[in-house]
Amino acid sequence: MIVDAHHHIWRQADLPWLSGPEQPRIFGPYAPIRRDYPIEEYLDDIHETGIGKSVYVQTNWPPDRYVDEVAWVSETAARTGWPHAIVGYADVTGACASRTRSQLDRLAGFPLVRGIRQQFHWHSNPDWRFADRPDLSEDSAVQANIATFAKYGWSFELQLFSGQMEGGRRLATACPDVTFVLPHAGMPEDRSTAGLAAWRAGLERLAACPNVRVKLSGLGTFIHRNDPEHIAEITRTTLGLFGAERCMFGSNFPIERLWTGLAELVSAFREAVAAVLDDAGQAQVFSGTARRVYGI
Repeated sequence: MIVDAHHHIWRQADLPWLSGPEQPRIFGPYAPIRRDYPIEEYLDDIHETGIGKSVYVQTNWPPDRYVDEVAWVSETAARTGWPHAIVGYADVTGACASRTRSQLDRLAGFPLVRGIRQQFHWHSNPDWRFADRPDLSEDSAVQANIATFAKYGWSFELQLFSGQMEGGRRLATACPDVTFVLPHAGMPEDRSTAGLAAWRAGLERLAACPNVRVKLSGLGTFIHRNDPEHIAEITRTTLGLFGAERCMFGSNFPIERLWTGLAELVSAFREAVAAVLDDAGQAQVFSGTARRVYGI
């Protein structure tokens, strides 16, 4: 059984970034997915892929509706049995720790919540910029707020570009009792020799932190295609640094549907992982790691 550790469902009306005027985005023109993507359609997409469980990751509803998002996904899970865990949103960047704790306490009322994502990735290209500043991971208030996740047993999705990974290492070191998950293998946006070297160096810093895990997901984001050679290269490097028990597969659907089908995507990742690992290691990447991190 494969666990899809990173997927989305949504209603267009709830997402300003889908409902507003079209504009350039990190994954290119998004008109084909500017519509509802319900769990029923996701289940059609995963048919015959081997995916047997999934983790929903927040989709940037308006920040003041963070509870509404988790409530809607929880209702979907109660109705259909999918997804099996939820990564919600909370604002961890404020200096008022009690405000963050209040948000976490509200989300704790939903049994499927297993973690939080607030996107910290910042880039010199404004179309790739999701945070207000590049150094949020190094902010002492942010570190203190995320450290409280240990009380809930929750992880934090540490979404960064390579230039921010030293800050990510400092955050993970400051919060040793919290599990950090690096989505999309650290967002390798620059495929030049120098760019890949910088990405690898950043991964090495994070790999030195025993509480950091990695998602092999979203690798079509910057090339806008399903490229098995690219997936194999990123997968080989990431597994070499983190090992099978610290890596997991995620589909990033329906975003990747802009350029590929889910069966083709899963096949590319299966081949990439099988080229590096034996059956036991493959089972960790496609199931074991996600099961441990998200408690499913």
